[in-house]
Amino acid sequence: MSATVEYVQEFVQVDGARLGVQVYPEPAGVRDAPVVLISPAMGVRARYYRPFAAALRNAGLAVIVADLRGTGESTPRPSRACRYGYAELAADIGAVRTALKERLDGRRTLLLGHSLGGHAAVLHLALHGEQEVDGLALVAVGLPYWRDFTGLRRYGVLPYTQGIAATTRLLGVWPGWGFGGRQAPGVIRDWAHTARTGRFPHLGGVDAEAAVSRIRTPVLAVSVEGDQYTPHPTLDRLCAKLTSARVERERYHAESTVDHFTWVRAAAPLAARIADFTAGLPPR
Repeated sequence: MSATVEYVQEFVQVDGARLGVQVYPEPAGVRDAPVVLISPAMGVRARYYRPFAAALRNAGLAVIVADLRGTGESTPRPSRACRYGYAELAADIGAVRTALKERLDGRRTLLLGHSLGGHAAVLHLALHGEQEVDGLALVAVGLPYWRDFTGLRRYGVLPYTQGIAATTRLLGVWPGWGFGGRQAPGVIRDWAHTARTGRFPHLGGVDAEAAVSRIRTPVLAVSVEGDQYTPHPTLDRLCAKLTSARVERERYHAESTVDHFTWVRAAAPLAARIADFTAGLPPR
């Protein structure tokens, strides 16, 4: 199956924002296939996941990819006027699921988050309930807590992440200078909090850490060998917070050299593993 398979571009309106949603054709020969809803990494457009979508479809899964607010086909363009952060990114997943409800009803549904999209997926389950979600897959996700990095990198992560946060406060927006694309100040504020403390921030007066500990949705957590931004210990830290969930923790070694982003292009074995995990999920 071609990695350039076409998708249908749709849009979901929410809170003055427009969320771009890419719906791929159903996998050939599979009736009522399980659905994977992908939440992308910071600054990464949904269309970047086309090779991964092809691999997932080859494995018998239906695929939907939703641009994060302010990225790709989603609006608003990040600016000083934007007030959204992690709370809104988590709620946006719910808005997409609601808009697609007729197509998702009665079908096994898996949320799949990459990097920042994994944070949004975890917080969506924690803050908005787990109804109608059967499983969660986290790929190249982690809390970028500076103490979980090794060697000299440990001492560079903290000033780097907090420097980005300070620049964002000064300019009122993160321009995307060499990292993460253009981002709203609230997103950078919340992300920098996780890098500084190793914890999710309070969101809308809710203790997100406590809410995460109550998630019961089964989880497949996969870190990628060669990932420079979320190495294995950063995902271990996140998994340790999922104390009520069944977590299958794995490391992905691709045949070729990959990193935090390029695993998408070498993910056929990972797609097969995700399909196997989805097939084994307990009845809702």
